[in-house]
Amino acid sequence: MPRLDICNQRLANQHLSSQTLEKPSEIVRTLGAVQAQDYGGAKWGVAQRTRNATDAEVEKEISDGAILRTHVLRPTWHFVVAADIRWMLALTGPRVKMILAHHDRTLELDEAVIRRSRTAMIKALEGGKQLTRAELSKVLKRARIRTEDTQRLARIVMHAELDGIICSGALRGKQFTYALLDERVRPTKPLERDAALVELVKRYFNTRGPATVGDFAWWSGLTKADVKRGLHEAESELDHAIVDGRTLWFPTPARNKTKSVGARLLSNYDEYFIGLKDRSAMLSTLRTLGLEGKVGFLGGHLLTMNGQVIGGWRRTFGGKKTIVELKVLTKLGDDERRSVAKEVQRFAAFLGLPVEIANHSL
Repeated sequence: MPRLDICNQRLANQHLSSQTLEKPSEIVRTLGAVQAQDYGGAKWGVAQRTRNATDAEVEKEISDGAILRTHVLRPTWHFVVAADIRWMLALTGPRVKMILAHHDRTLELDEAVIRRSRTAMIKALEGGKQLTRAELSKVLKRARIRTEDTQRLARIVMHAELDGIICSGALRGKQFTYALLDERVRPTKPLERDAALVELVKRYFNTRGPATVGDFAWWSGLTKADVKRGLHEAESELDHAIVDGRTLWFPTPARNKTKSVGARLLSNYDEYFIGLKDRSAMLSTLRTLGLEGKVGFLGGHLLTMNGQVIGGWRRTFGGKKTIVELKVLTKLGDDERRSVAKEVQRFAAFLGLPVEIANHSL
């Protein structure tokens, strides 16, 4: 399985080669979870895997609660769908709390403080109220819980998310809000832990594969023992191959794409690369050109061509237009230039704004 075939499979499995799903929530459910600390970038990452979803359409599903933004898996923001949030938190939340434990002690957060904060937030949010973090801070202060340290406040809120008490509400202007999970998401049938583990394994390898046990352990935050147990239960529904001494797991049948995929403007933390611990396959072109060490120069957003990193990009919003600045490390032919321009126009359609290309090397 040559490295470019690995990239072709990943592009197909992640709906980056062609798009068949209409709704952003369908993509989030298919992927299991989508890293989302860059809110705008994550919305674009979801939309570009659909058939022409716009920023407004993604935002509506978030506002309606079909897509939720919360801390799950590794201790960072992710999009998940409402139907998955409870079983995913039950599976990964305890592991995340273990990771956070040492820093909790430095912030003087113990179970008593976390319990009191939960009680205060539940009381304040009951009845469908949605509050910003600043408003939750005032609620906690009235309950005599210190929140002057922004890290301490963030951690208290994160614990409430991991415990399934609160989740994201609708945006209020440009401010994020929180709501009670039990009021925002209707009850769902719980999954036994092993069943949840198998479900997450299948979601992962069907969309990030070909990938290794180590890749999934990194992405999920679960132990390799957990991963291997889940994979053992799910392996009859997956295929695998040994490449360079590593066992790679992927959907069966393999979905290699032979036609050119073209350019993709991938946001920072896009699942095409953040979903894998080993990202070497997508750096083959730069490695061949002796430019692999230039990746850090590109910043967070990556420009790819047929799954290979060839540069980076940056978005700047100003007035009624957006400027996309490209940094291209390789020489592009006419077809590749047209593919990049087409992808920029797709980004413009997503935003609903004119987009200009500036300071590029095309």
